[in-house]
Amino acid sequence: MKIVIVGAGEVGSYLCGMLSGHAHEVTLIESEGEIVSLADEQYDVRVLEGNGSSAETLKKAEVENCDFFLAMTSDDKTNLISSSLAKALGAGTTIARIHDQTYTDNSYLNYQLHFGIDMLLNPEALCAVELAKTIRNPGRVAVENFARGQIEVQQVQLAKKSKLSGKTLAELKLNPKMRIGAIQRADKIELPTGDSILEAGDWVTLFGPPDVMMESRVNFNPDSTANIVRVVLFGGSEISIALVRLLANPRFKIRIIDSDREKCDFLAEKFPHVTVINGDATRLRLLEEEQIGSTDYFIACTKNDENNIMTGLQSSKLGAAHVQIVINKTDYEEVLDRMKSTLGIELSVSPRIATVNEVMRYLSPATYTELADLPNKAGKILEIRISGKSSQTGRLIKDIPLPSGTVFVALLHKFQAVVPGAEDIILEGDRVVVITKEDDVKELLNLFT
Repeated sequence: MKIVIVGAGEVGSYLCGMLSGHAHEVTLIESEGEIVSLADEQYDVRVLEGNGSSAETLKKAEVENCDFFLAMTSDDKTNLISSSLAKALGAGTTIARIHDQTYTDNSYLNYQLHFGIDMLLNPEALCAVELAKTIRNPGRVAVENFARGQIEVQQVQLAKKSKLSGKTLAELKLNPKMRIGAIQRADKIELPTGDSILEAGDWVTLFGPPDVMMESRVNFNPDSTANIVRVVLFGGSEISIALVRLLANPRFKIRIIDSDREKCDFLAEKFPHVTVINGDATRLRLLEEEQIGSTDYFIACTKNDENNIMTGLQSSKLGAAHVQIVINKTDYEEVLDRMKSTLGIELSVSPRIATVNEVMRYLSPATYTELADLPNKAGKILEIRISGKSSQTGRLIKDIPLPSGTVFVALLHKFQAVVPGAEDIILEGDRVVVITKEDDVKELLNLFT
């Protein structure tokens, strides 16, 4: 494939090395001469020195012939303009890295649609999704969230008090944005149909938007809202802000600690339900005063890795139940990954790795991806890319002859992800997430590809 990358920072450089190593034809655009020379020596790619948001530079890079255009600089405006221009000049799929969450807020305007960009990636939001997974549902199925956190999968146990017990799926009046993907009873797992009956004690795998999932848990377990989760965030960073939004439910009691008084005032005004503490969390005394040892989750998400590591270590020693940290420097990632258990750190996330992983998913030439296996080989969760050659392109979901027991759990359009209904249409370029029996995988792939 022909790929054009704008920006030779940590993300852009990492992608250059990885993609050129997989025999892709890569062109790198970088404005700083010193970095250009270094990249030219280090990577087997074509390097152009110039402004990535200049149409002239993009023409020199022959973006009209590229399959993917990746704007990966640290400047949002450069990424938005260059991606929009590249699309107008004829580039294939355009992906822009952005940091300001304003551009992902569609309340007044869909920026992605306005600029004609195929995908906006926010590294901080991707990290927040990773951090929120275990906080929102510690017992969740080991499957990553779909569509950058827009669709979530959880596993809940049907309580004896639930009014859903004894009813078939066809009788349930669940939120239409949610889907039941699997039912586990003892050691047996069933891929449900409309005639499947729920019984108390069943473990039910659910798919849907995070806010809907949170509201719907009470239908399966009336006591599920009783558990209060105490979360302390060190640093009022973009990741903290994204995390607060993902945990916008009364059961999460959140405190943010930051030494910048102005930032604290901003956060307190923006999130009145959050307790904001102006102080230095690197001081052991403050951690003790705030009783960090009794908190459920301590998350260090400042832009200073040393502070994140040290406060994470201190919190673990004080007795915090779960400790998670953000790592920004490439040099620390491998060492920390090896020492996590020794330091008492449960999870570390990297904005660079989160962004690169998301980009690579979309650059994969494979027509499908296996996201996870269900226990006891009961089935697989697949993400299938719909090509223009698929016989199912343009059809209503209700008209697609799926193998028995196969369930659509997510439909990823260009600008949004939904749990699909019978009247939704499959379009070229869409991605569908399905659960199917292992014996039916081949039939299913033949149907779509």
